[in-house]
Amino acid sequence: MIRRTFLALTTAAATALAAPAFAADMDIVDTAVGAGNFTTLVAAVQAAGLVETLKGEGPFTVFAPTDAAFAALPAGTVEDLLKPENKDKLTAILTYHVVPGKVMSGDLSDGMKAATVQGGEVTITTMGGAKVDGATISTADIEATNGVIHVIDAVILPAM
Repeated sequence: MIRRTFLALTTAAATALAAPAFAADMDIVDTAVGAGNFTTLVAAVQAAGLVETLKGEGPFTVFAPTDAAFAALPAGTVEDLLKPENKDKLTAILTYHVVPGKVMSGDLSDGMKAATVQGGEVTITTMGGAKVDGATISTADIEATNGVIHVIDAVILPAM
């Protein structure tokens, strides 16, 4: 009995430690920081001066590219975008990933268009898995105090 209880507690602790660091009591920025796989996105949000906005009341829906998504861009792209002289371009790209309001995965439908904070529209497809402008939503419905994050596997770019 004691051995089974210890094994159950050890398994529960290991499971808890392996789980992503998402907490519903954090805002979008703190949730992204806590997850650990959005360091490039967080650095870009800081460089663009959008931290306070994304910590604001919202609600916001953020289609959040992972570090791997940023790494898949052509060499030097991220470094170039992070330069102060490219702040407007970086801001346009980042705000293209944000939709006003809280849009959960159950609200998405095939062919749906959603206006972004940047001013453009993203297109949602659901055939063969949910996608936004061709980027696959790998994890959906990560709730934050001021909105929701959907993790995507690519950086989506507005028409410029």
